[in-house]
Amino acid sequence: MLDLIFIRAIFVLIVAGCAYYFRPLGAPAAVAAGGGILVALAIIFVEIRLKRISLPRLVGAALGAAVGVGGAFLLSVVLNHVNPNNSTTLHFFQLGLVIWLGYIGILVGAQKSDSLNLSAIGLFGGDQVATRTHKILDTSVIIDGRIADIAETGFLDGSLIIPQFVLRELQMVADSADSLKRNRGRRGLDILQRVQKIAHLEVRIVEEDFPQIKEVDLKLIELAKLYGCKIITNDFNLNKVAQLRGVEVLNINELANALKPIVLPGETMRVFILKEGKEYNQGVAYLDDGTMVVVDNARRMISKTIDISVTSVLQTTAGKMIFGKFDDRMHAVVGEKAAEKVDRPPRREQAVGEG
Repeated sequence: MLDLIFIRAIFVLIVAGCAYYFRPLGAPAAVAAGGGILVALAIIFVEIRLKRISLPRLVGAALGAAVGVGGAFLLSVVLNHVNPNNSTTLHFFQLGLVIWLGYIGILVGAQKSDSLNLSAIGLFGGDQVATRTHKILDTSVIIDGRIADIAETGFLDGSLIIPQFVLRELQMVADSADSLKRNRGRRGLDILQRVQKIAHLEVRIVEEDFPQIKEVDLKLIELAKLYGCKIITNDFNLNKVAQLRGVEVLNINELANALKPIVLPGETMRVFILKEGKEYNQGVAYLDDGTMVVVDNARRMISKTIDISVTSVLQTTAGKMIFGKFDDRMHAVVGEKAAEKVDRPPRREQAVGEG
């Protein structure tokens, strides 16, 4: 970052020195140097903006500008044949056509850049394949911690990109006055250190920011568009917004749901009834992975471990819910069998006693 600032400063000094020496338009030396500084700053501003534009959009804008200027040139030739007199009005219309059609070409080309297939061109194929291996981490998935377990198993490859604005948000959480938030933020920083130690992964901290955008989620989406890569998150809202804006998302919660053991209706499972349900005579339990289990006829079994019969399973993008039913007769049979196992002495001990 410091090297880039140093190079830009040298560029500004060179342009200002050239303007001071050559004095364009016969301007005084001081005015020419000031104008050179302004021109250099304008060029640096354009360079910063172009760096944030994705390659397909940049190529589309360039092609659109070329088509627009070419169309303006053809129209200018027609106007010269219609009106051979080189009047000032004709020159004005010709210049206006170049500016207008060039501007329209840039806008249309940039907007239609998504339909360009740059991988078909050999020069751009390697760059496109490389950017697809990048994945951006958001704050929620870092604090969650499961990303480190997934990375250690080798299911992630390429580079993990961590934006500087995500690190700032994580630092704010770690410095919060709320002890719960503070512990979560520190956990996130520990997870990052753990991920950085994984040998087969490259962790990159990038400086790109979007000052005109305040929401971190929208910044992540724009950064994903810039790099042409995916976002790893467990935020349900970010998942939906990113998909609407054409950005691919890897949701840790969806991965966890896909790896959960399948529970079929009619099977029996043992749960701990934690609280009362919303409907009459319902109890609510939770599995170790956080899956909610709604049990009918279990209101009076709160704070007890019971066996239930699964009636249905509801799978959504936000998670899984299991519905079951508690049967007194089934619980009584299970309880009797458990009691028999506890009261009945081992056969070896019986044989010794009889002997």
